[in-house]
Amino acid sequence: MTDYDFDVGIIGGGPAGSTMASYLAKAGVSCAIFEREIFERAHVGESLVPATTPVLLEIGAMEKIEAAGFPRKFGAAWTSAESGPVDKMGFQGLDHDFRSAEIMFNERSQTGVDRDYTFHVDRGKFDRILLEHAVELGAQAYQGVTVRNVDIKAPGDVRLHVKLGNQTVELKTKMVVDASGRHTMLGRQFDLRETDPVFNQFAIHTWFDGYDRRAATENPKKLDYIFIHFLPVTNTWVWQIPITDTITSIGVVTQKKNYVNSKSSLEEFFWETLKTRPNIHDALKASKQLRPLKSEADYSYSMKEVCGDGFVLIGDAARFVDPIFSSGVSVALNSARIASMDIVPAVKANDFRAERFSHYKEMIRNGVKNWYEFITLYYRLNILFTAFVQDPRYRLDILQLLQGDVYRAERFEVLDRMREIVTAVESDPDHLWHRYLGDMTVKAPEPVA
Repeated sequence: MTDYDFDVGIIGGGPAGSTMASYLAKAGVSCAIFEREIFERAHVGESLVPATTPVLLEIGAMEKIEAAGFPRKFGAAWTSAESGPVDKMGFQGLDHDFRSAEIMFNERSQTGVDRDYTFHVDRGKFDRILLEHAVELGAQAYQGVTVRNVDIKAPGDVRLHVKLGNQTVELKTKMVVDASGRHTMLGRQFDLRETDPVFNQFAIHTWFDGYDRRAATENPKKLDYIFIHFLPVTNTWVWQIPITDTITSIGVVTQKKNYVNSKSSLEEFFWETLKTRPNIHDALKASKQLRPLKSEADYSYSMKEVCGDGFVLIGDAARFVDPIFSSGVSVALNSARIASMDIVPAVKANDFRAERFSHYKEMIRNGVKNWYEFITLYYRLNILFTAFVQDPRYRLDILQLLQGDVYRAERFEVLDRMREIVTAVESDPDHLWHRYLGDMTVKAPEPVA
């Protein structure tokens, strides 16, 4: 119809928005991305999980990601600040001290995954590649513009008010997709955003050049893994992500109250927290910090609805929990893929009522619920995670979660088993694992997707 500027307007050009645009453009749907920044933009380093691979292959971007030379990621490892024996509590296949663990992604086959690795990516370059790829497929992209507000007059009749320099123009689309990330543009405008009842995390991160990645592992064959280093501070850990051969992304994640109560500056808190793992602290001090420290706070939230008449929310604009299992880009790409399965038929039928997006709503609810419960149980008793991941009875089920293969209708029975053990530990102060409990409850209300 000539009186529409585009079939679909997409707010945000990050991984979720660009992936959505690629799917729509491939299907012949006219769409435009409105991105408020100019790429390449600085962004925290990201470690992908294998669930991103099928999406990159489907939209035809994998060849470009391979050509970019991002470090390949074959697995993940977790290390502990403590040492010494721990009661095995009947688990099988455990070392004498199982606070630490590691996995390789090729231990379990995954539908649509054709290689035994994924990638650690510089998000500035990665996001640019995906945005340019969407444009090559036929999507329009406008950078340095801001969507001020959205007026959904009726399903199929949406007005985007877009700021271009000193002017605001009105564009007419049939529907809108919010991929604005943690800005949650529509979530805020429509009053959909709800603060998470459990998570109130705080992250401080930067990049270092020349950091010796052997500092917290004795296995040189695993240096290309993502590392999660536990710290002896409640619910506090460090990520270690290779960005290039010599550059490493380092981030400290803790509860916001720990930072607030410290009354320290970002710099002071970052380094004082790292002192609890002297080997990591000293290796970082001996390397070169490339960027100022950056903090992220209040990033755990949900939405009352992820779709409605004329709109869909995807990626971080729909939900964000915590970066512990590198789920961010996976949720972005997979939510775009799943939502596109509803949006393309909606465009063809010229029907944009909320019920047209019910499949997406159900699938993303299941996927995010699985991530949420897994992450919550992890924080409540992380020693349980390392026990389960090493026990051959549960290892592949845990690996499925770590691969990001969570968008299915069936219940993950391993989560029920983990919850049973956590409940037993919580209810018995004399339990041998009681002292390892974190202070995040696992009895939180079921999250809305």
